[in-house]
Amino acid sequence: MIFQGAAHRYGDDVDTDVILPGPYMNLSEPADLARHALEGLDPDFASRVRKGDILVVGRNFGCGSSREHAPIALKAAGISCVVAASFARIFYRNAINIGLPLVVAPEAVEHIEDGARVAVDAAAGTIVANHRTFISRPVPPFIQGLLDNGGLDGFVRERLAQRVRNGQET
Repeated sequence: MIFQGAAHRYGDDVDTDVILPGPYMNLSEPADLARHALEGLDPDFASRVRKGDILVVGRNFGCGSSREHAPIALKAAGISCVVAASFARIFYRNAINIGLPLVVAPEAVEHIEDGARVAVDAAAGTIVANHRTFISRPVPPFIQGLLDNGGLDGFVRERLAQRVRNGQET
């Protein structure tokens, strides 16, 4: 799948406390979370982001507490993919589990400006921006399977459905 959109660029060490501030942790609907995405860093983010846009961030994105709400808020706000120099491990896992594609591409992050049009082919490991092509590590097939099914829940449901279709016990 290829993701295309405008870049929203932020720096290093963006933690989950600014991706989705604590006062909103009691919300559960994705649309409600989306209205507060990145509010702790950029109060106008939710009003500027458009469906399909791409977040371009520095090192250690998603550090801090394990807030599953943080990647949900970004995805619900319209972010189709996050390109980073690196991710905090727990954020990476939470994002993949909810079906938010993540790409590690330090060189691309150095050169993509805020507002640039970006195209990301996560499976192939290519990012095109500013008339340049950057190479990233392709998303591994297993993780691509999770993303193709919208995250871990969809992946498990599909696997169980396959077993039922094949007459296997679940």
